[in-house]
This record gives sequence, C-alpha cells and structure tokens, in this order.
Amino acid sequence: MDTIKVQSGKTLMIAHRGLSGIELENTNAAFIAAGNRSHYGIETDVHKTSDGKFVVFHDDTTGRLSETDLHVEETSFEELRAIKLHTADGDDTRPELRIPTLKEYINTCKRYDKAAVLELKNEFTRDEIASICSKIDECGYFDKMIFISFCFENLVRLRELRPETTVQFLTDKYDDTLPQKLHESAFDLDILYTELNAENIRALHNAGVKINCWTCNDKDAADYLIKNGIDYITSNILE
Repeated sequence: MDTIKVQSGKTLMIAHRGLSGIELENTNAAFIAAGNRSHYGIETDVHKTSDGKFVVFHDDTTGRLSETDLHVEETSFEELRAIKLHTADGDDTRPELRIPTLKEYINTCKRYDKAAVLELKNEFTRDEIASICSKIDECGYFDKMIFISFCFENLVRLRELRPETTVQFLTDKYDDTLPQKLHESAFDLDILYTELNAENIRALHNAGVKINCWTCNDKDAADYLIKNGIDYITSNILE
C-alpha cells in the first residue's frame, strides 16, 4: 500500500496523525512513514497524563485502539506506555505500536525536517501550554511548529506566551463571520474540507487568513481545493 499522489503545486501537504492511511495513527511508525515521504508536515494530538507528562494520542480514551480502555488524562504515563495498541485487523504484536511522548514526536519531525502540526486536544491552562512550549524548546524545534485547536482560548493563551507562533483555529463549520474573526486575532484556519468552496476560500484569503483543511482523502476534492489556492491539505493518504 502506498500514498495517493496529487499535483499539489504551492499547497502544502500534512500527514494526518502521521501517515495514518498506512501505519497506525499517532504512533512513531506513522510519524516515520510520513517523514520518509514528501509531506511538508506531520500532524498529531497532545494530552497531559495524570502525572504531568505529555503524550500524543487522538481520543480521550484508549479503547478504540487497544483492548485496554483507559482515560488518557486520568492515567499515568507508565500505565499508558504499557498498553499494546492494535492495528485495524487487531494485530497487537508489533512492539513499536505504543503511545509516544510529545518529545518523541517532535524529535521525529526534527529528524526528517517536517513541520510539527500539534493539536492542543482539550482545553489547557496557561501553565500547561507553557510546559508544552518548554518541552518543544528542549528539542530545539519551536520555529517549525504550527499549533491547532478547536478551543479558541488555547490559541489565545499560546499567543500570549509566544506572539509569533503560527496558529490555526479548528472548526467543522464555516460561517460568514469567520474571516473577520480570524483576521482580528491574526489566526489562520483549519476547517473540515467539505465546508470549503471557491467563494469562501477567496473571502478568507482576502482577510489575510491562510487555510488548512481536514481530513481530505479524496483526490478529486483535493484537486479542486488546490486549484482554488488552499494553503494546506491534511490527509491520511494523499501526498
């Protein structure tokens, strides 16, 4: 199995949860698979464990990807790390399929010179966001970060701490107030791809807003978005 190639032109391609169309999402295997391809960036999700560590995992609980169902933010790092994750066919025999740390993800992006697109999964306090920033600083990779979140306040707090940081507000709905709202905050956008059309792409660009979209796995849809000048496409399988 391989990626589906698109003629992306100036559009930058982001591997969603790593190259999750080929390897198990949000694992070091998926990040390395994306690192070895032409993607501009690698996206993942960050949670804080009960003992104050930062791990990358999408769901609030582990049951979808494991026989063990634990709440990520109510569980210690050691317990989470011990969980065997399984592939879609139930294979849990691969030792590399474990929940990674934030630093492992950042270091993989650094090794392959990929932008790190990090979703702040739930609402974080200002101190927690500062701790995430410090972990990334320890890796020496903050200048290659893009932060995304459905929680607008996460991005506000992040910008207070790091004014020059690239941030994208995540949403699954477009409305006509969005370009001005984002322009006023100097935020970019990461939106469900089916919400976009030529008219609202133009309106967002006229407001100075760069546009990412999730999660576009359809080549024809990607071709349309590229033709209309979208800045980024986040995909499980397109390259």
